[in-house]
Amino acid sequence: MPLRPIRTLLAGLTLVLALSACALFPNRDPLNINVVGIDPLPGQDLEIRFAVKLRLQNPNDTDIQYDGVALNLDVNGRLLASGVSDQKGTIGRFSEGVLTVPVTVSAFAALRQAVGLADQQRLDNLPYELHGKLAGGLFGTMRFEDSGTLSLPKPASGSW
Repeated sequence: MPLRPIRTLLAGLTLVLALSACALFPNRDPLNINVVGIDPLPGQDLEIRFAVKLRLQNPNDTDIQYDGVALNLDVNGRLLASGVSDQKGTIGRFSEGVLTVPVTVSAFAALRQAVGLADQQRLDNLPYELHGKLAGGLFGTMRFEDSGTLSLPKPASGSW
């Protein structure tokens, strides 16, 4: 049997399988993820640490499982803090939960922010942007963003 008809048949089968596989993935609305709090944590040497609390709302009719989270927090258009957590959990259908992620502010990031804030007298109502991802397996990872204004808490004792 010639190879050309076999290749055409295999290419056609591959296309049909790929298209049918896409139909198996449910259409999901994105999670609503908002920053609901930033609490100080003890730091080490020249770093400052915070616990960023995220409210996760699932507007879907199926549970969403996650296995890890990573995020970056920009303040005044500059990276301030980043953090990761290997927490696992499930957000039930049409429900919500709070996830706490420890983040670290390096001495260099703090210095960049200090230079950028030199003109401001207060640390209230600073614009922030949060970028992150909620890991959920091969096809379940969800990226998220949030923005608004915040007032930075004072570091916990044991920090600088």
